[in-house]
Amino acid sequence: MEGIMMRHENRYSVGVRRPDGGIELDIKDFKSVFGSSPILRKPLIRGVVSFVDSLVVGMKCLMYSAEIAGDEEDEEEKKKEEQLSEEEREKKKKKEDKAFTLMLYVTVAFSVVLSVALFMFLPYALASLLRRIGANEFLVTVAEAFVKLALFLGYMFLISRMKDIQRTFMYHGAEHKCINCVESGLPLTVDNVMKSSRKHRRCGTSFLFLVMLVSIFLHFIFVLVPSYWVRLFGRLLMVPVVAGISYEIIQWAGRTDSALARMMSAPGLALQRLTTREPDPDMAEVAIAAVEAVFDWRKYLAEEFGMNEADLPPREKSGEPPENIEAGKA
Repeated sequence: MEGIMMRHENRYSVGVRRPDGGIELDIKDFKSVFGSSPILRKPLIRGVVSFVDSLVVGMKCLMYSAEIAGDEEDEEEKKKEEQLSEEEREKKKKKEDKAFTLMLYVTVAFSVVLSVALFMFLPYALASLLRRIGANEFLVTVAEAFVKLALFLGYMFLISRMKDIQRTFMYHGAEHKCINCVESGLPLTVDNVMKSSRKHRRCGTSFLFLVMLVSIFLHFIFVLVPSYWVRLFGRLLMVPVVAGISYEIIQWAGRTDSALARMMSAPGLALQRLTTREPDPDMAEVAIAAVEAVFDWRKYLAEEFGMNEADLPPREKSGEPPENIEAGKA
């Protein structure tokens, strides 16, 4: 919300535009919820690990950004706050934080359940109605694929029309523009970011679309399973496998520029027309701040493109954060 999360190696940052116009930065070390065992980096397994870690980190970043972006009190509330003692303010803050955290966890849990019901169970249940006119399981699975894609694309289209979501998608565009700017060998400035593309092959939108496609193909495995309930809940149990395969495909497509990779990436890139919007320069500033907090793009340009320090914008003075930016503790 009103911000961007950037992760590089074992650190991630969240840059959020405060109500007063400044930029708040929170920088933390990244640790997988599964630990650091080498087996977690094996193909297929690493996709499932990355999927779960993204959900956990994403929820933390959402909580942080919502707190910062909405941290604006009206005059009446400020007067009430000033009348409280330090101990009372601390107690009130803890109570509000606890209530906010609970509400967010409930919202996320409800969203996960709704997503599973809407995009996994409902398509198969609707497609199963074709049995009433004599359709076999193969035709039901084909119909399920069309229903699933229609629901997914319809959902993405509808939420893209919401005003608040459009701002989120503008920040999403700023995130992509920052990454494309650096990967194209350009210094990370607002002007260069605004000129860069808002589409990126390794985007989460492309990953979601691949998940849909991979799940459609894998669900044909259940065509010969006689039990309806095993076929239905088997789709839920296939989620880790689908996530693992989709992750490997999108990583390969992001590293390769072959005709096949471009073809595999095309549907996800097309869908990013809905999930990204052209950002304004203020949003680009937030994205740049988030990138610079965890990634030395000057070093990257020097190593990958042979640029000299003299060709790049001057660094901020050591120990002094950029103007209007406040960094949180790691």
